[in-house]
Amino acid sequence: MKVTNIHKRKVKQPKHKVSALLKTLSTKEDKIWPIAYWPAIRFDNGLKVGSKGGHGIIRYYIEDHKLGEYIVFRFLSPKGFNGIHKFEIMQIDKENTEIQHSIIMNTEGMAALQWIFMIKWLHDALIENAFDRIENNFSEDKVFTTWNIWVRIWRYILK
Repeated sequence: MKVTNIHKRKVKQPKHKVSALLKTLSTKEDKIWPIAYWPAIRFDNGLKVGSKGGHGIIRYYIEDHKLGEYIVFRFLSPKGFNGIHKFEIMQIDKENTEIQHSIIMNTEGMAALQWIFMIKWLHDALIENAFDRIENNFSEDKVFTTWNIWVRIWRYILK
């Protein structure tokens, strides 16, 4: 099954400020990952091409990385997740930046069912919570994307 899943958000900050946050991903000073709500993201050699890691049951390695611009991750597991996911930071104008997370993959066998019935829901909530964290670095009015019923059910089941 072909999967294309894209999340975008406009952040009212210049690109260099948003890009600076990307350097903190998977560190003790992480300003992106919503670790208070989701399994931590970790890599064996930091944010370097070839570094392996992931979060929860999702495993991948860093296939490509341009500092402050993008990171491309290649799935290693679950079995049947064949493709990539990537995080990009793009300048809209001097004062606005777009952040984007994309999954582009083909699923095989049980992985298609895992994606449809569980992982998609959890993934979408996690990414929106990460985007909230990025935005909250620059605002006193904190945002939090609420979880739909499927996310709440799966989080309860997976406790």
